[in-house]
Amino acid sequence: MSKIFVDACLRKETPYTPVWMMRQAGRYLPEYMEVRKKAGDFLSLCHNPEMACEVTIQPLDIVGVDAAILFSDILVIPNEMGMKLEFIKGEGPKFDTPVKTQEDVDALLGGEAAADKLTYVYETIKLLKQRLPEDKALIGFTGAPWTLATYMIEGQGTKTYNICKKMMYSNPELLHNILRKVTEVVKYYMIKQIEAGADVVQIFDSWAAAIEPSKYDEFSWSYMVEIAEYIKERYPDIPVIMFPKGVAAFIERGLVYGNFDVFGVDWGTPMALAKEKLGDKYVLQGNMEPTRLYSKERTTECVEAIQKTMQGEGHIFNLGHGILPDVPVENAIHFVEECQRVSKK
Repeated sequence: MSKIFVDACLRKETPYTPVWMMRQAGRYLPEYMEVRKKAGDFLSLCHNPEMACEVTIQPLDIVGVDAAILFSDILVIPNEMGMKLEFIKGEGPKFDTPVKTQEDVDALLGGEAAADKLTYVYETIKLLKQRLPEDKALIGFTGAPWTLATYMIEGQGTKTYNICKKMMYSNPELLHNILRKVTEVVKYYMIKQIEAGADVVQIFDSWAAAIEPSKYDEFSWSYMVEIAEYIKERYPDIPVIMFPKGVAAFIERGLVYGNFDVFGVDWGTPMALAKEKLGDKYVLQGNMEPTRLYSKERTTECVEAIQKTMQGEGHIFNLGHGILPDVPVENAIHFVEECQRVSKK
């Protein structure tokens, strides 16, 4: 049975424009909160294939999206490379010993050895393949090397990225060594997700906007392109989605290139600009501002505007970033229904 989401990624004819939401398995769903409470904490939930499978499927059953995205976290990669990860209540993820020197980089586990340790992710994917409806696609994912490196170097989330950026300008060789090591792990991680059963993979560069446009290609995009190429060489029929957040200037300058299928458009980038610059090369995904979900009227207004721009051609509906925890479930359902209503052929 064909999967509408996979077909759309490959620019095949679909009965309507498919839709899913980033962070669709999350705190806005009471059912998710129940499972998380049982798990004890966020990381334990990520490490439990049975529970991770359950929360991955919830948005399909409750909200009606066309694809499931694997429930996990981008930081399981540095955690399995040897960095101790903790999620501190009210503060978020923390690494107790950030990467500061070449010796720190050398001490990290790399390549396939690190990717092999993520067995709980692959087990979750295998369970999902048994339980997902045949017409629903499963999206695997990873953080981009730059986004992962920011946490590894800063030791936690940051608003200024000053430690990373100090390294970028004062010791670029060290930063590149970190990015290369992470890239090698990500390559194996993506292939192992596909071999476990992922239908599509997405590379998230959540902190892309932290890099000035003239440096973005060198320190982030080129590594993402390398990963995409690695995947495509081995699995040419598996769609690859790139999602760099906050890179309208990069798009405007025509610097987007690479062997991938779908470009995720963040909410700060006009859809018309993305279509003009990229629509002939890539299927575009996005890009409703997530806070519009607080209002059904504003949601409908935006869905109709995106549909008018894209005309259902080479497009996948999504938010321009993740759904927020206090969005009413009925509003998320309304978004999905409106996307399907305006695009039915």
